[in-house]
Amino acid sequence: MAEILVLYYSRGGSVARLARQIARGIGEVPGMSARLRTVPPVAAVTQTVAPAVPDDGAPYAQGSDLAECDGVILGSPTRFGNMAAPVKYFLDGLGAEWASGALVGKPAAVFTSTASMHGGQESTLLSMHLPLLHHGCVIVGLPFTEPALSHTRSGGTPYGASHVAGASDDTQPSDEEALLARALGRRVADIARRLAAT
Repeated sequence: MAEILVLYYSRGGSVARLARQIARGIGEVPGMSARLRTVPPVAAVTQTVAPAVPDDGAPYAQGSDLAECDGVILGSPTRFGNMAAPVKYFLDGLGAEWASGALVGKPAAVFTSTASMHGGQESTLLSMHLPLLHHGCVIVGLPFTEPALSHTRSGGTPYGASHVAGASDDTQPSDEEALLARALGRRVADIARRLAAT
């Protein structure tokens, strides 16, 4: 069974809910499964350091997860139009994986969640593409052949899946957001399967 790494940071839960929708889409492709992983929060001087193992949710990612999986889908909440610091910190520590080519030729995609409709979703998604390009990934987006992309009134972009959480971070993805997240998971898994067959 081939695996796609769904690697994300979620502070309030909305990115984690989107990650589970993406994992469902991956599982819809025969012979493919999702490996859900998260990254620890970045500790400030005034905070305690995160435990070595999270209290709940997905385990923390290791560099080996990147090498072992056949593709990666990276998710982060939006912070002023960019990825959150914990995701950037994790990516900044992948020098050995970059040097070894752990992600070269593997399909990759991105996803995000914002509190507001114009909270910087597209700039965040594009900023997450940059390190994946440096790692040699094959970037996968959402084409307009996905009908929900033309009908969504909240999240969902050609650059990746997204969710508008609103003021409360406990909202579920809308029907269109969930459909697009699953479609993104399916696309990455299908492309990974086809690349492996060549």
